[in-house]
Amino acid sequence: MALAQQNILILGGTGFIGRHLRRHLREAGHQVEVMGREAFSNVEGLAVLLEGRDLLIMLAGANVGQRWTAKHKRDLWDSRLNTNAMLAEALARCAQPPARIFSASAIGIYPQNDCTAPCDESCDGVDDSELGRLGAAWEAASRQLVPAPLIFRFGVVLGTDGGALAKMLPAFKLGLGGPVAGGKQCFSWVHIDDLCAAMLFALEQPQMQGVYNLCAPQPLSNAEFGRTLAEVLHRPFWLPLPAWQLRLLFGEGAQVLTHSAAVVPARLLRAGFQFRYASAQAALADLLG
Repeated sequence: MALAQQNILILGGTGFIGRHLRRHLREAGHQVEVMGREAFSNVEGLAVLLEGRDLLIMLAGANVGQRWTAKHKRDLWDSRLNTNAMLAEALARCAQPPARIFSASAIGIYPQNDCTAPCDESCDGVDDSELGRLGAAWEAASRQLVPAPLIFRFGVVLGTDGGALAKMLPAFKLGLGGPVAGGKQCFSWVHIDDLCAAMLFALEQPQMQGVYNLCAPQPLSNAEFGRTLAEVLHRPFWLPLPAWQLRLLFGEGAQVLTHSAAVVPARLLRAGFQFRYASAQAALADLLG
């Protein structure tokens, strides 16, 4: 039986992921409103936005994939913790709060590992890095929300109109692709369409709760991913980008590219979700073919 039309609010939804998610949800017949940072101007206005929704999707959070200046580091924390604190207060003011909440997180929370020993949701460790601590604090803030949110830990989201892949494409199209910081670090990713499909799947599964990894079931090394991307583009793969250059470009934010995260979506697979793009070859061929 098809799910009845849901009244959905996406907060922090004006970026790359939010654009695609809004389209997928609307194509599935749902009523969707998207708000950016303006939603967090004041608690009273936020409570009005939340009132009577069937689902709230909380995506708010500054982009980790850029140079980490002192100001941007503050933004990374404030855009996750302060927004969730305001959201918790606004929810408490609602006469009819959203029936369900989906909250974003990221796989950078996990301790670093290699592709031979991937983590699933049973891993309760936190990486001893700014990225890991940020993820843990973000999820702790999300858990203060009522009703308790379903938390999705995103892998690197692949699309051609935003995110990491869009930043990689110009160099690779010029034939300047190569391994990053040695290329051995593991790379867990998800096609943007699979991310949206997984959220639609969860919308139809009210029993789903807790933490779900949202990444494809086949992580691979940075070098293997880059080589696959070069092959799909029919370009060479040869020019290394060493760690010291990354630090010059991104400061502390270089850890986003050197963090080794082998993660699998064990709970999603057990729930019956099927990835359309389970391999990097299939995902990149679809996006770039």
